[in-house]
Amino acid sequence: MMMEEETTIMAAISTLRPSQLSDLSYSIFSLSFHHRRRLCHLLSSPCLFFLTLHRLHTLSLPQKTLLIARHLLFSLHHLTCYFQPPPPRLSNRSTTINHRDLDAVLLLLFLCEAYHDNPEALERPHGEWRQVLASICSNITLKITGITGIFDGAALIPYIEMVTRCKRLLGIMGCGGKEGKEVAASPEAVVSLPAVEVRGGGVECVICKEEMREGREVCKLPCQHLFHWMCILPWLKKRNTCPCCRFQLPCDNIFGEIQRLWGVLVKAGGKSLDDEWS
Repeated sequence: MMMEEETTIMAAISTLRPSQLSDLSYSIFSLSFHHRRRLCHLLSSPCLFFLTLHRLHTLSLPQKTLLIARHLLFSLHHLTCYFQPPPPRLSNRSTTINHRDLDAVLLLLFLCEAYHDNPEALERPHGEWRQVLASICSNITLKITGITGIFDGAALIPYIEMVTRCKRLLGIMGCGGKEGKEVAASPEAVVSLPAVEVRGGGVECVICKEEMREGREVCKLPCQHLFHWMCILPWLKKRNTCPCCRFQLPCDNIFGEIQRLWGVLVKAGGKSLDDEWS
């Protein structure tokens, strides 16, 4: 049975055109192959495996949570590329993961997956974990590459399951609730906003309640709403939402950005956020 999160993602993906679905599948397959190869390399190297395992043991719960959140954010960027306007080229370091952190989060997620599917496997001494996990990884790799005859959904289904697992883990750790403090829009997103000339007049800036005169240059958000620059800039320094429709601009807060991108998927799938979080 599909979890609610998986149903949400599948509902969004089902709205894509065939060419978009093909491009998304290829992109995800390439990324998944890279991650799977990285994990196999980790499990084939006793030194690298135990160094990474030791690092996981030394990380605090908030640090593990941040690792998972950054991995989820990176994954959601791939899933939502066809469901939102092209984003500005953000320099936010929270969306990039170095090899050391990637090894740690891939091993952490794989340990969670192995424990969920076969708890007895991890009851063995830590010295035997690498061989046990390597065997499980080989079986999964054979399955998703189609060697055992299973190919349909080879890229999308495991990827969606991984995203769902990350989101649920963050929820368990207390980072996936509906309520959250307001976050500022990313400076890069604000700088990329276009200036347009008011035509026709009679358009009110909902922040200051004054009319935007014809011929004046104003700010246009991706949702097409217009505002005085002097009004919208202070607003976006405090919150990343449109004052009219609550459209969300990208932000630099990792958990705020995860919720923004999840909202993009929910909307694309035809659900409301209230239904999703109820």
